[in-house]
Amino acid sequence: MYALAICGSPRKNGNTTLILNTVLDTLKEKGWETELETVGGKEIKGCTACGACFKRADGTCIINDAFNPIFAKMMKADAVIIGSPTYFADVTAETKALIDRTGFVAMANGNALKGKIGAGVSAVRRGGATHTVDTINHLFMISRMIIPGSTYWNMVYGLHKGDAANDKEGLANMTHIAEVIDWLGRAVKPHMASFPDAVTEKEG
Repeated sequence: MYALAICGSPRKNGNTTLILNTVLDTLKEKGWETELETVGGKEIKGCTACGACFKRADGTCIINDAFNPIFAKMMKADAVIIGSPTYFADVTAETKALIDRTGFVAMANGNALKGKIGAGVSAVRRGGATHTVDTINHLFMISRMIIPGSTYWNMVYGLHKGDAANDKEGLANMTHIAEVIDWLGRAVKPHMASFPDAVTEKEG
């Protein structure tokens, strides 16, 4: 199985990278193929609501920037972990651009992310991280993905680079969410072909 972690922090090798690697290290130990991607600091524009993804329906966005290669990896992944630092009680601008465009392109291609596992994590100095994680989870929910729970909200505290390493409880939660992702992935994988289609408004 393949887990893709996406870092929304523009700070290279900061606390968000640290906590995502904690999740991935546990999954590696359990035999998963893992990869860490980043949108933070890259050129990734916001969604323009042009509707081209619905007309093309080829798994891509018409805007030519960092998005398409990352979305292609999301399509292949069994689990997607999106991490963002908390900026004014929410995700970074790059993370929000990824969320908005992922949601539309996935919908335009038969709910392409349905049945995959989605987990959001956040590095935070003090407050606002629950809203940050909620923003990420909204993408997973509308994309009909499966969101695993853990022992606490998926946040780790730290301001300066490396400070998150001192939040033992937060890092333990990162390890635990990885363990739940592993368990859930093994339970869900054999049944992906039978994942239920959405009920349409007419049928409802």
